[in-house]
Amino acid sequence: MNKITIIGGGNLGKSIISGLATSDLFEANSITVVDKSITNLKEVQEKYGVSTFQDISDAIQEEVQWIILCVQPRQLDVVLEEIKELINKDQVLISTVTGVSISEINEIVPYNKIVRVMPNTGASKKLSMTCIAANKETNKEALVVQKMFNTIGETLIIEERLMQAATVLGASGIAFFLRFLRAMIQGGIQMGFHPHEAQIIAVQTAMGAATLVSENGTHPEREIDKVTTPRGCTIEGLNEMEHQGISSSVI
Repeated sequence: MNKITIIGGGNLGKSIISGLATSDLFEANSITVVDKSITNLKEVQEKYGVSTFQDISDAIQEEVQWIILCVQPRQLDVVLEEIKELINKDQVLISTVTGVSISEINEIVPYNKIVRVMPNTGASKKLSMTCIAANKETNKEALVVQKMFNTIGETLIIEERLMQAATVLGASGIAFFLRFLRAMIQGGIQMGFHPHEAQIIAVQTAMGAATLVSENGTHPEREIDKVTTPRGCTIEGLNEMEHQGISSSVI
């Protein structure tokens, strides 16, 4: 692949850099990172050997084919205004920005192809769930972007109309699972475990549950049936959860 520039070296940017720099898609010297923070730039340069700049104009070179926007929504317009005179029509913009559509980005940079991606914070452990959306004329580029983000986890190409739903299920979903995990840990403490013991048990149990469904390809209810015995504590707990509305509240 040609050169790539990543605008934004925060947590998400670092996760993407980690995936790309340790893959066989790009050489480290073909990855450029732009950030205002000298600390962020120093960290990624020392860890991965990528090129770094504080000034966007130094990083948007003609041989750069891919530009990943890893900035906050409130920063996006400023960044687009800054790069619109620097980029050429053959450069593809990859936006990780929540809630901003392809058409909205094209209002500022009308001649460039745009691919939207929605990773989650699991990217830092290469366990992201990344949803990808593009227009029909950008399908080829979307497949390349999918290869890029496969380096930090699982990917799925979806229609753009589902990107908000993907944000809730895939990105906010991290927080939902963690809140349930916290409740499991608190329950363990109430039953007599020390906090660190309860956390070890709950975390490993959560990892086991997800892996069973992922690797076996079964519906969660099939795995539930395997641990639910007549008049046992599992069915009693499940029924109490439903009485308290867990399924309906999550939905």
